[in-house]
Amino acid sequence: MSDISSLGDLTGKRVLVRSDLNVPLDGSTITDDGRIRASVPTIRQLSEAGARVVVTAHLGRPKGEPDPAYSLAPVAARLGELLGQDVAFATDTVGESATETVAALQDGQVALLENVRFNSGETSKDDDVRGSFAGQLAQLADAFVSDGFGVVHRKQASVYDVALRLPAAMGGLVATEIDVLRRLTVDPERPYVVVLGGSKVSDKLGVIDNLLGKADKLLIGGGMVFTFLKAQGHEVGKSLLEEDQLDICRRYLEEATERGVEIVLPTDVVVDTAFPSGDREPQPQVVAADAIPADALGLDIGPESGAAFAAALADARTVFWNGPMGVFEVDAFAEGTRAVAQALTEVDGLSVVGGGDSAAAVRKLGFDEAAFGHISTGGGASLEFLEGKELPGIAVLERN
Repeated sequence: MSDISSLGDLTGKRVLVRSDLNVPLDGSTITDDGRIRASVPTIRQLSEAGARVVVTAHLGRPKGEPDPAYSLAPVAARLGELLGQDVAFATDTVGESATETVAALQDGQVALLENVRFNSGETSKDDDVRGSFAGQLAQLADAFVSDGFGVVHRKQASVYDVALRLPAAMGGLVATEIDVLRRLTVDPERPYVVVLGGSKVSDKLGVIDNLLGKADKLLIGGGMVFTFLKAQGHEVGKSLLEEDQLDICRRYLEEATERGVEIVLPTDVVVDTAFPSGDREPQPQVVAADAIPADALGLDIGPESGAAFAAALADARTVFWNGPMGVFEVDAFAEGTRAVAQALTEVDGLSVVGGGDSAAAVRKLGFDEAAFGHISTGGGASLEFLEGKELPGIAVLERN
């Protein structure tokens, strides 16, 4: 697969980079700039090579038309701070502003186009509509670099179709992600432990299916655990429950036993009588996992379980973690996630935090990102790779 060096001398060339700058905003304030920081090395590499760098990215889910709430303008300002140079901002995706902004670039300068999802062609299911938009993007550049790992599982114009229209290469961020994920799926060093959390079992079915045959231990927390507990015959009160997944959870528990894979479920949970909200102080209570009161809902794994999960990770040589153990945004329900994160920092081997909420939790809880082997920038893309699915944004580069 081609890296940036395959594009040759980039001096004076316009290079379109698909980055992942999909950061959380509070109004126009960026609350976590992790994805912008992760995108900087490739953009800087191209700039220092003398390219005229044209960055395209999305933010949120606008409905295929401009929406000021999802403008990338705050991102352009932050990207400029991190690069140490002004980043020109085009107020459209492929229109007059984009054309003029790109035409004004000098060697080594960087421009950011407005949110690519402001154009309905980006996410269209119609190949011709997507292709037409990709053609307009391609006219702004001489080469394409795919560096937005968080979107490579999407067959979208700026990810897939533009790579068919320009000399294309993989950026450093995407190359690193793919390398790490291959280490999780091809002959991982053992013991190999997978930690899954988050709200729904249904979101993780493919991963559990694929990893039951590869992992030595599977630790399960988060909202999804209550469907497993119910499948074991326990009452879960008002906790999150997916009734339609009970049979599948029973099958996983049986299959794990048959395969010699240890599934570790919490023995205690932190409950409250209501989901945390701003107008009520949390009233956390630790109860046994098989004794959740009828009027309570589970919001974190308990301290005994946090210690047990940490112990299960202590001798691991390879760990993949995706999904928080509880409602980590609220201090009263953050300790389970903190215990898992802390244990990952102590792993003697490869520890991978699988993007999304897990990466946000690590940052919110104040951990040093350098303490983890790898923090993925793409939760959904990571999961689909581990499910064994083909990622369109990678496949198109491999075919080229």
